[in-house]
Amino acid sequence: MQPPARLGGFTGEPMHRRDIPVVSMYYGIYVPTFNRNGANMIEIERVQTGIRIEKRLLKVLKALAELKDLSLGDLLEGIVLHAFEGKTAFSKETLGQIVELKKIYHLSLRAANSHKLKDKAA
Repeated sequence: MQPPARLGGFTGEPMHRRDIPVVSMYYGIYVPTFNRNGANMIEIERVQTGIRIEKRLLKVLKALAELKDLSLGDLLEGIVLHAFEGKTAFSKETLGQIVELKKIYHLSLRAANSHKLKDKAA
């Protein structure tokens, strides 16, 4: 079967991207049912949320997500799931990249600063 000329989605036609089999849609975002290695993935339900986060920290996270070709949500899920198990989410190479991104965005905050941050007066 030939892949369609464009990605489908609303017509019921299968969608193809690289060598990934058919993908499902979630509010317009393509969510593969198989990863690049073909292994089964766990089906979950995501919700849209609004959070407040320090501006420079967000810039570093967005840049890191772009560098790793991930969505910001996927990056955060990975960081949190690793933290819940007491594991680091990053390799030594990625930690080096984070140091560079922190320099670029002038982020000097450290873990010890958490719970000691307050908003600037408006």
